[in-house]
Amino acid sequence: MSALKEAIRDWLPPALVRGLRHVRGAGIRYEGDFSTWEEASASCTGYDAEPILAKVLSATLKVKRGEAAFERDSVLFAEIEYNWSVLAGLMWAAARSGGRINVLDFGGALGSSYFQNRKFLQPLPEVCWNVVEQLHYVEAGQTQIQDENLRFYKSIDECLSENQPNVVLLSSVMQYLGSYVEIIGKLGKVGALCLLIDRTPFSSSAQNQLVVQKVPAEIYAASYPMWIFSHSKFLQLIKQDWSLVASSLSPEGHVRTVEGNDFLFKGMLLEAKP
Repeated sequence: MSALKEAIRDWLPPALVRGLRHVRGAGIRYEGDFSTWEEASASCTGYDAEPILAKVLSATLKVKRGEAAFERDSVLFAEIEYNWSVLAGLMWAAARSGGRINVLDFGGALGSSYFQNRKFLQPLPEVCWNVVEQLHYVEAGQTQIQDENLRFYKSIDECLSENQPNVVLLSSVMQYLGSYVEIIGKLGKVGALCLLIDRTPFSSSAQNQLVVQKVPAEIYAASYPMWIFSHSKFLQLIKQDWSLVASSLSPEGHVRTVEGNDFLFKGMLLEAKP
């Protein structure tokens, strides 16, 4: 099995975890400074994925049926909370493609970002939103969520066999992958116009930091490894295939580990290099 397949198979955490708001006072804690992904993983309790999927699926179906406006973390909202930076990036790509949008949403749960932005996407002449996810999410998405605009795939290659994306979206996912470098490299070769990175933790340190993120019992009790990326080191990696157009502070904002190390959650719009 390739490193890429192993990374996809071992995604931590599942889609609900990736969507959690890492805000102060939410009870989510970031602890430690681990040397390796394996060392950090050994300090984690793991999670029970099936109950989480059931909650996300139930909430997403209500949004799909119009019974709720917006779903995040399996929680339903009467009004959509738009991520204007991501939406601006989507419209930027559409404007350069004759109004066409074809998104490769890597780690996109059951299409939460699609439903969040659906109102603004509807006037476009062509919308294809493709979620690459873990197998159990893909199976649920294909049987209960998928429609003419929204599709689910179990791998990048499977998605590319049917699509030519002009946007790659990475929303709160890279930090939860042990082998993120290979995936970033693969996504840089798909031929998309732009890369949207959202809700990703960065620090001013010269090196990446590995912590354990702990979720409180009122959400669900779990802990798992998480990268805090060195901003400068990450840009060195990403600039092989992309040029930075703009960056913005994500809603989670500035955060601090238990040990007192400061970091923040950012988003980026990047353009493919010729």
